[in-house]
Amino acid sequence: MQLNDEVELLRKVALLAGIEPAKLKLLAFTSQRINFDSGQSLMRQGEIGDAAYLILSGEADILVDAGGGPVRVASVGRNGFVGEMAILRDEPRTATVTAITDVSTLKITKESFFQLIEDSPKIAIELMRILAKRLETTTIDLTGARARLRAAGMEEN
Repeated sequence: MQLNDEVELLRKVALLAGIEPAKLKLLAFTSQRINFDSGQSLMRQGEIGDAAYLILSGEADILVDAGGGPVRVASVGRNGFVGEMAILRDEPRTATVTAITDVSTLKITKESFFQLIEDSPKIAIELMRILAKRLETTTIDLTGARARLRAAGMEEN
């Protein structure tokens, strides 16, 4: 795939949609194209986060080890963005991301990601929207799980 093709792919990602083409070209140039086979992990829970991944094609599951084995908390596909939480927080990864089909990604280093945010405040705003949506979804899921536990008599207030 050529650089201009990658720029066109980046332009279709909500997080990057408002970025000028020259900055997208620089991002594509400084990023690394990595392919993962079905079953292969893009990242593992507990690892140090040095990069985020933009999924160009394919689908992956986001799994969290809650002590009793991995629990699927979400899946992500084309134009999805994973791994940004660890680089934003400077903390180990909170989940494992495993390809459930062959997956093609663009690996964006921590340095490139922060430079992009610094150069384009619109990205910071869009990132906040994405993270707020994830928090809302997680809160709804947690509330539903707690209600089911209460209904089953397995949780007290």
